[in-house]
Amino acid sequence: MNFYNSTHRHYCGIDLHARSLYVCIMDQQGETLLHKEIPAKPEPLLRLIELYLDDLVIGVECMHCWYWIADFCEDQGIAFILGHALYMTNSSRKNLDSFS
Repeated sequence: MNFYNSTHRHYCGIDLHARSLYVCIMDQQGETLLHKEIPAKPEPLLRLIELYLDDLVIGVECMHCWYWIADFCEDQGIAFILGHALYMTNSSRKNLDSFS
């Protein structure tokens, strides 16, 4: 199993649902900077994460609706991680699948 171990200024976990996304952005210290529910569309997601695009990684769990997020990240030049929810944590051991 491969583990992602690159560091970034901002970490984004997205809890995917068919009609909505629960987005949580944390800094390197594990402090929550943003936690919000938005419609599951590219435009609201881009507006929400604009301030953090300078060094951001987005992580999602492997679910049926992750494909468009991967395409979105590739189009925007954002690092993307697809993983099992049990392993989606940062150095503070906080879960990155939205907010726990």
